[in-house]
Order: sequence, then C-alpha cells, then structure tokens
Amino acid sequence: MSKENGGNGQEKLPSKSLSWQSIVKSLVAGGVAGGVSRTAVAPLERLKILMQVQGSNKVYTGVWQGLKLMSKSEGIRGMFRGNWTNCVRIIPNSAVKFLTYEQLCRRISHNLIENGGDGQMTPLLRLAAGAGAGIVGMSATYPLDMVRGRLTVQSMEGVHRYRGIMHATAVIVKEEGIIALWKGWLPSVIGVIPYVGLNFAVYETLKDNVLKFYELNDERELSTLSRLACGGIAGTTGQTVAYPLDVVRRRMQMSGWQGAQELHAEGGHAVAYKGMVDCFVRTVREEGTKALFKGLLPNYIKVVPSIAIAFVTYEKLKEGLGVELRISS
Repeated sequence: MSKENGGNGQEKLPSKSLSWQSIVKSLVAGGVAGGVSRTAVAPLERLKILMQVQGSNKVYTGVWQGLKLMSKSEGIRGMFRGNWTNCVRIIPNSAVKFLTYEQLCRRISHNLIENGGDGQMTPLLRLAAGAGAGIVGMSATYPLDMVRGRLTVQSMEGVHRYRGIMHATAVIVKEEGIIALWKGWLPSVIGVIPYVGLNFAVYETLKDNVLKFYELNDERELSTLSRLACGGIAGTTGQTVAYPLDVVRRRMQMSGWQGAQELHAEGGHAVAYKGMVDCFVRTVREEGTKALFKGLLPNYIKVVPSIAIAFVTYEKLKEGLGVELRISS
C-alpha cells in the first residue's frame, strides 16, 4: 500500500479510516470505472459465458466465429444482451471491492505499526486484503450475477423467458425457490480468493518493483503504459488460476434450467448438478479437463482493453473528485 504522499516510505501514513466524503468519492469512482470498462467489452463477456456453459456439441468454437455468430443471429443489440444487468451488478461490486481493499490495507498497515512494524504491505498481505475485498464485493451482489447469467444465456432459439432483471428474479424465485439466486455461490467464494487476491497483490507488487527499478519517488510518476502492463499481467494471472471455478459457477447457475438445454443437455433436458464437486467431476469426465477452461481466450482478450478503459475513466474521475484509489482489472 502506498503512502498518502507517495515516496519510499518516509511520508505520513494515511489515517486509519476514510472520511465519509472520501468513502462516497471512492464508491463513485470505482463504480463508474467498473461500469464503463465492462460495457466496452460486453460482447466478449457474453461470448465467454456462452462458451463456458455449452456442452460437447459446441456452438461457439472461437472468438471471431462466436462474435460473428452472435452478430448474425441476434444483431448488435444481442451482443450486449445482459450487459445492463451486468452493469447493475458490476457498479456496486466494483465500488465495494475497491473501497474494501483500500480500507483493509489501511487497517493492516496501522496494525503493523502498532505492533512495531514499518506498516509496509507485503505481497501476501495484499493477497489477503484483495481476497477479503473480492469476497465482500461478490457476496454483496451475487444474486445479480446469477440473474445476469440467465439473461445472457437465454434466447438461443429466439424465445425470451425473462423480460428483464425484475421479471427474471421473480420467475426464478417462483419456479426454483429463493435459494436458486445463490446457485454457484460456493465456487464463487473459493474462486474469488485467488482471482481478486492475485489481481490486487500482483498489480501492487509489480508497481512497487517498477518504482524501484526506475528509481521513482511517487507511483503517480508511473506511465500509463507501465500501469497497463502491470494490470494486464495481474489480470491474466488471477483469471488463469481461478477460471475453472468460474466455469463451475456458471454451470451451476444454469443447473436444471430448461433455457440452457440448447447449450448443455442430457436426454433432452438441461443438465442438473448435485453440487460443486458433482459439477467438477461430471464436466471433466464427460468433456475432459479442457472444458474447465472454455471461454478463457475471449476472457484474456478482454482483459487489456477492460483495464485500459477502467484506468483512463478512473483517472479522469480521480482528477475531478480527488480520490486516491488504485485500479485493478
């Protein structure tokens, strides 16, 4: 965690808690940046999900083929299907995640100093803070992620079972019970630890190393290209490690839902899993280990532009609002 005035550790440590004004500014900056960056890569995000939940009879075989198929069958609007729901989820998720990470880092640094330390965040401590921030952000918005997944996958045959966020939520609760809104939550919790944890830890650690290598005194002296490179490496690392759990999460969200039978069916009915372990075992047994990485390529491709847009958007907001908060993918 950087000091309030930058530098190599000689400056004043930030206060233990943020003011309410700073909290609001941080939430706004993180939320808007997250929403803008996700919208820019929405077609790739949708393609990733469709590739994750399809079975052995693949409809989407590659990034370019998948994008052309979506455009041809559903039009440009179809390529962004589910994005509004995604933004409704990602805006509070991103806002809470960044704010939580910042606050956890502040408290950890202060606790280290109170116990005789220098207050410096190690990669392991950043990993822990990032994991905690990811769990809080994900848990706070998980039902929206579940509904977004359903809206994204629907209409494979042109039949829209859900008309929107509220309608989808009501139908899911009525037909499958309120607990269905939390399908796939466990692998999400497990997956968010390495994903968001590594995201923050690698990004912050790389930035520190770049600062030392070029003998810079303030992280604000880092070029945009350097920040993008750090973010790209961090995002790629986290996604690769946690991706199998993301696939399992998506499949559990679609478990037993007839709207997904075009993608993954058994005997004419959508596949229903008994739980996370059953989903893992059946996926590997029926489709091989590679199935746990379906959709990973479009996920990689969306990382760099997503980070770039999030960074630029956030920097503009930070300049206007006076927020000191770091961006991760």
